[in-house]
Amino acid sequence: MLSKRIIACLDVRDGQVVKGINFEGLRSAGAPAELARRYNLEGIDELVILDITATLERRRAMAETIRSVARELFIPLAVGGGIRTEDDAAAAVDAGADKVSLNTAALANPALITTLANRYGSQAVVVAIDAKRDGSRYAVYARSGQTAADRDAVEWAREAEASGAGEILLTSIDRDGTKAGFDCEMTAAVSRAVSIPVIASGGAGGLDHFVDVFTAGSADAALAASIFHYAETSVHALKTHLQGRGIPVRMTP
Repeated sequence: MLSKRIIACLDVRDGQVVKGINFEGLRSAGAPAELARRYNLEGIDELVILDITATLERRRAMAETIRSVARELFIPLAVGGGIRTEDDAAAAVDAGADKVSLNTAALANPALITTLANRYGSQAVVVAIDAKRDGSRYAVYARSGQTAADRDAVEWAREAEASGAGEILLTSIDRDGTKAGFDCEMTAAVSRAVSIPVIASGGAGGLDHFVDVFTAGSADAALAASIFHYAETSVHALKTHLQGRGIPVRMTP
């Protein structure tokens, strides 16, 4: 069985890492480069930078932030927010990103997924899906969770894979920042629908939440922010906990 990945997320606004609840009420969590340095030393498997206001402000992700973070890392770095065109993706890669994450732009123009997969390889193209429960379906939202996209998360994940996406980053807006646990039911539904890796996001608050999402949720990777930013647990403690429950992870020396 492939090792499960633990991913730290840096939600960035105005050059600072921030975190809120349900995509709202943001508060500062520190400088991106400092947190990246810490996570790299602690043994995180990957890092994601999301420039959370770039799409709303119709600008590219900030290249200097990407460069400052990339200098601290020897692990894969994914960048999302404000990537609307092939040129935007190229700017992120030139600044040090190994992967680009598309959300609003992919919904508006699925062909962009294919274009970037052809240029960089599918492994470098992540499609981020932000979704809320809506009765028996999972409604997809664009523009940092502000605009309903009239799409179902399971169907959209299938289409994204068919268009060339190499990974799905699935965030539960309902669980974001609540520390109530991942939405394992939604994660499992998407994981069953595609053959590419699914990264679960939204709701991590304790070690067993990761156990749950890797078992009941069938996730390939799990992303968290608050519990790492505010030192509520360490990467090593989390991986040790997972390993003790039979979940394969990459342990650092």
